[in-house]
Amino acid sequence: MTAVPLEAPPRDRTRSRSGAGAAREAAPLAARARLLPSLAAVYRAQLSRARVARIPLLFVATFQSVGIMILMRGVVDGGSEARAVVAGSSVLVVAFVALNLLAQYFGQLRASGGLDHYATLPVPPAAVVLGAAAAYASFTVPGTVFTAVAGSLLFGLPLGHLWVLAVVIPLSGAALAGLGAALGLFAPRPELATLCGQLGMSAVLLLGVLPAERMPAVVSYARDLLPSTYGVEALARSFDARPDWLLICADLGVCAGVGVVSLAAATWAYRRAAVR
Repeated sequence: MTAVPLEAPPRDRTRSRSGAGAAREAAPLAARARLLPSLAAVYRAQLSRARVARIPLLFVATFQSVGIMILMRGVVDGGSEARAVVAGSSVLVVAFVALNLLAQYFGQLRASGGLDHYATLPVPPAAVVLGAAAAYASFTVPGTVFTAVAGSLLFGLPLGHLWVLAVVIPLSGAALAGLGAALGLFAPRPELATLCGQLGMSAVLLLGVLPAERMPAVVSYARDLLPSTYGVEALARSFDARPDWLLICADLGVCAGVGVVSLAAATWAYRRAAVR
């Protein structure tokens, strides 16, 4: 008599299938990337992509700031006005890249659908904004240092406290980069993002480079609202024979606070634009 292999009842097979399906449904998804590793990855990617395209523009920004100082040399002899011109021209390099170019970049990224690519990656929105802002701000370091040294030699200012640039560049860059990213992400069209970036850089030029003593009182109030002004003031005070470090730290603290707020606003704008 031939032995017939026993089969599991249909109920058991259904149970096994449902158990396998439940196991598949219960499988955990991949963990979301942490902020710091994601920030480093976005920073390296942005730095490598923008290296070739942005270096010529950095030369333009540096040449522009040095040219402004040469023109102002015929008007300003020295003293507090010379310190203001050199400090404002140095921070102008930061504004050209971190404010103007970053506003254009995020405006084009939003118009071309590039935000959808970042939205599909397991990367926190803050890492995208901070990584791009840090990469663009990094390009300002050589031009800002060269402008500050050239201006100090041109106007006969001391070079002993130029190490303050190591703090002024990242804090001013953070404030201006956050503002530029927010302008690019809030602008409905890339043309408006470019316009906003150009207007912001022009405001830094007019309100930061020109000495405050020669401005009308109404314009001085607008100057106080510009975040880069406090970086200019901190750098200008460092040229004094005996710098007031308390006021310098206060100015840098304002830059840091504005940087946190502007980068947070840019992160919120990125989330808002990515879900649309």
